[in-house]
Amino acid sequence: MKVVVGAHERVLVYRDGVFETLLEPGRHRVPKVWRVRRESVDLRLRQLTVSGQEIFTSDGVTVRVTAVVRWRVSDPRAFVEYAEAPLDLLHLALQYAIREAIGRRELEDLLRPDVRTEVNAELPEPVRTEVAGLGITIEDATIRDLVLIGEIRAALAEAAVERQRGRVALERARGEAAALRSLANSAKLLDDHPALAALRMIQVAGDSGATVVLTPDGFTPPTSR
Repeated sequence: MKVVVGAHERVLVYRDGVFETLLEPGRHRVPKVWRVRRESVDLRLRQLTVSGQEIFTSDGVTVRVTAVVRWRVSDPRAFVEYAEAPLDLLHLALQYAIREAIGRRELEDLLRPDVRTEVNAELPEPVRTEVAGLGITIEDATIRDLVLIGEIRAALAEAAVERQRGRVALERARGEAAALRSLANSAKLLDDHPALAALRMIQVAGDSGATVVLTPDGFTPPTSR
């Protein structure tokens, strides 16, 4: 019988349970007998997600972690023959790597972007070690989500609100202090230059529609029209 192998796959041919040949992309003729078995293996990049895993940090806080590993088959024969369920083993390997990376760090560190980057950089290597021999190449593994649960989440949310309130109060106080400094500077300037004070009063009176009476001794306080 004729077998067409796509560019993204390889086909393993077994005769009487023994590996016979690996079919590359193209058209092939394979004996159509009951003793011959074919296994098709997809070589394209794939993704496996481990979601909702609850892990204790080193300071005893429970976090819910979701991680993703991107992988591809690099050795079709090893992928088919080495383990009955290679994807289950890959899933476990990622779980173990996550627990190791999260479990030896404190929550405060894990919330920092630079530490998260560090965790993502070290995560693929233990996964590669665990799946050695499966015919799998690990492209990368990353922590996609890290969620706080229970009272800790509520406490941190409340703390974040309080910090925001504190920032608002601080900005308000800075604005008031700046306004007071401006008034103090203006008052000192007017004290040092009385003529400026008189001119300012005339200006204000004119803007408000009041009447200013000039006398030989200066001017009288403005009165409303």
